[in-house]
Amino acid sequence: MLFDGLTITEIKQKISSATSVELEGYIPLLETDSRAGVQRLADQCKRKVAEEHRKLLHWETINQEEKRLREKGFLHIAGVDEVGRGPLAGPVVTAAVILPAGFECIGINDSKQLKKEEREAFAKIIKEQAISHSIAFVDARDIDRLNIYQATLLAMKQAVESCSTPPDYCLIDAMNPSISIPYESLIKGDAKSVSIAAASILAKVTRDQWMTEIAQLYPQYGFENHMGYATPEHQEALRKYGPTPIHRQTFIKAFINEKREAD
Repeated sequence: MLFDGLTITEIKQKISSATSVELEGYIPLLETDSRAGVQRLADQCKRKVAEEHRKLLHWETINQEEKRLREKGFLHIAGVDEVGRGPLAGPVVTAAVILPAGFECIGINDSKQLKKEEREAFAKIIKEQAISHSIAFVDARDIDRLNIYQATLLAMKQAVESCSTPPDYCLIDAMNPSISIPYESLIKGDAKSVSIAAASILAKVTRDQWMTEIAQLYPQYGFENHMGYATPEHQEALRKYGPTPIHRQTFIKAFINEKREAD
């Protein structure tokens, strides 16, 4: 037997570097071992294998839109998404990403479903392998002037038009910007399209980095912790210090009115 004579620590070391396929073969062997510690390792292997299967299934699902469009002859399919529509402060940020046909990055997902470390790791891979990617910002002043919906549409248009390789088709997350390129608006597109998911990751990582950097100018607000969203910490800082130039005045007024009505 593969694990005969091995201590639990030795078994743990062996399975720690095993592939998903190897783990599937190990599970029946581990289950025949009566030691409680080995049984726990068998359960860990089952969970890991199940998670790998889930990721593979998700990868197949999230590539369907791009596959369909490539079969129609489109080569440069841009995924477009935004981050930052809801905060009281900071810009709305959009990204457009064109991935190559052979792109493979299992585990990529809507940025909201990923941990910070995962987003940053995926963002590095996306930037390295994308045919083209671009980022667009619309700041708080223009959000107040245009309203957040129109500001987001503007940012999406700017991101698409800034791609170094022009897209021949766009997949856009639930918005309808005024662009000349053929596109589809997908509800919950970041869960249906790998290109949109990639755009959501780049937009989120970029905006978080911007908010973390701007926090150094306004340390009392804790922007690096809440990224401009209306957390209790942020609300308390607003009460103490008032708004900064990066705050959205229209959002603050609406938020105050909502709080008064709720009270």
